[in-house]
Amino acid sequence: MLRRSTYFILSLVFGLYLLFSCQSGLSVETMQYATNGQRVYTTHCQNCHGANGEGLGKLYPPLTDTLFLNVNRDKLACIVKNGMSGEITVNGVKYNQEMPGVPQMNSTDIAYVLTYVTTYFGNSKTHFTREEIEKYLANCE
Repeated sequence: MLRRSTYFILSLVFGLYLLFSCQSGLSVETMQYATNGQRVYTTHCQNCHGANGEGLGKLYPPLTDTLFLNVNRDKLACIVKNGMSGEITVNGVKYNQEMPGVPQMNSTDIAYVLTYVTTYFGNSKTHFTREEIEKYLANCE
């Protein structure tokens, strides 16, 4: 059993190394946040936004529009926590499907998942901090 667990952990570390090796310039902390964020993403976001952030047709937008992610960086935490409704445009396509929030998600998990989304799907080189997320959440509309 111990041997199996060791192989699993080594395989996971190697897989994550391969996953992020193409993204040079990421700090160790950013990689750690993104790794933890992948777990959160799989649990809460993947069903609608897809395994690779590709979205679901005209129902759910992709999470790969770097311009949208950068312009709305200060709003992303509120969207994750509280959801959103109303029309948005992502990659030039209009979406108007209500997104439920995840109100039980804490600021650390939001920082993790947004770091994962912005580094893995959006090619960002930086991570969200817990303090940054808390500041954004305090200003939700």
